[in-house]
Order: sequence, then C-alpha cells, then structure tokens
Amino acid sequence: MSKMRFWRVRGILFLGAILVFAFGGGTTTADSPEVPVVDAGLGSCRADFLVKDGSDKPLFNAKISLTIKYGFLSKRKSQVEVGTNSDGKASVTGLPNLPKKPLEFSIKSGDVTTTVTDDPSTNCNATFNVTLTTH
Repeated sequence: MSKMRFWRVRGILFLGAILVFAFGGGTTTADSPEVPVVDAGLGSCRADFLVKDGSDKPLFNAKISLTIKYGFLSKRKSQVEVGTNSDGKASVTGLPNLPKKPLEFSIKSGDVTTTVTDDPSTNCNATFNVTLTTH
C-alpha cells in the first residue's frame, strides 16, 4: 500500500514541475523588445542603428529612411523606412555590397533630422549611434 502512495505522490510532483516550467517558471530574465528590421533586398550588407535624444535616452519611433538608386543610369530606386523600438534600435538589411555612391540614411524624430552616410563596400556591417538634439 505504501508503494502505491509513493508512485501517486511522485506522479503529482512530476506533473506540478512540468506546469511550473510550462507557465514561465523556467527563466526570469526580462525580454527586450524585438528590433524592427526592414529588408532592401539588394545585397547582403546591413546597418544597425541606436537612436538617442540629447539626454542619452532611447528614442521610440524615430524614422530611419533611405533611398537607394541603382541599375542602368541609376533609373531604378528602392525606398525603405523603419521606426525604432522602445530601446531606440532598428536595422536595415539587404543593402547593396557595391553601391555606386555611399548611402545616406535620414533619421528623424519630431522636428529634428540628421543624416548619416555609409559605404557598404568598405563597411558591410555598419553600426551607428545617433544622437538627435535640438539646438
């Protein structure tokens, strides 16, 4: 009779442990928000951005935009835009490996705009820390 009780208690403990891990008891780290990514679809290079204000705080929904001209006589163009997450982060992937001219990214939040330049032929995986301040 005591063996039967042992197996019953063991089964209940096992089921309880599974439920604890299944409903969030496994890890307690805070997840950071997903980084927004836009794909230009023109190559394998990328640019990662961290946008902050003058107080060194991340800016949410700062718009990062880029127009890429390519093809014969640069007649074709691709326009991309992405907004930053609550950590001020965003990425642009699929940038051309050998653009004809360096790429100019426009970063805007409210009335403040700045431009950063990248040449993927020399820096294929660029990282930019941008601070937007009002003067």
